[in-house]
Amino acid sequence: MMNRFKNRFISSFTIATVVLLLFSGIASAHVTVSPGVSSPGAWETYSIKIPVEKDIPTVKISLEIPSGMEFQQYRPVPDWTVELVKNDTGLITMITWSAEGDGIQPGQFQQFEFVAKNPKEESHLAWDAYQYYSDGSIVEWTGAENEKNPHSITMVTTETGTEMTGGHNHTSGSASSGNTATPAREATQGGSTAAGTTSIVLSSVALLIALIAFWISLRSAKKST
Repeated sequence: MMNRFKNRFISSFTIATVVLLLFSGIASAHVTVSPGVSSPGAWETYSIKIPVEKDIPTVKISLEIPSGMEFQQYRPVPDWTVELVKNDTGLITMITWSAEGDGIQPGQFQQFEFVAKNPKEESHLAWDAYQYYSDGSIVEWTGAENEKNPHSITMVTTETGTEMTGGHNHTSGSASSGNTATPAREATQGGSTAAGTTSIVLSSVALLIALIAFWISLRSAKKST
């Protein structure tokens, strides 16, 4: 009887763990561009992170360069080709990475880096990205923060404080100091808070499922005695 109870408990715990990991993966699997905060006029090194949400590989990713930014150069990655799209004035408006091999496999992610010059004025940069899978499907990361497929945001501001994560400012503005939250920092922290809240809610649901499964196992064990 004890062995049967033990096996049921292990089975319930395993199921709950899988559900928890599944929910956590769904909550965090977004295409994102970092840093989320930078300063006006800075030559910033940006990084785009591409996770795989499906059971098939990602074979291509296209990223639109926000208006007002000046794309400079990219870091080459083995087995990936790069295509740059320019407008009539010669400015690069989109960069596309295409896999020469198998692409990004399920359970993996890939990061690409590039350098761009920020706008001279404070601004709110939205990174629209398009993720291509091997079956021809496309996930458009172009929505607002509260939508299913949100685009990543970078706040360009002189009041970056401790949230500044790189870049060299070529303007006369200086970053503010102290612990007082600025609007840009609040916006960045707000996005992180929203994602964190979603993860907590989904994790709580998984925990509740685990408790229910354990209770059912316990009752079944008692009935069998």
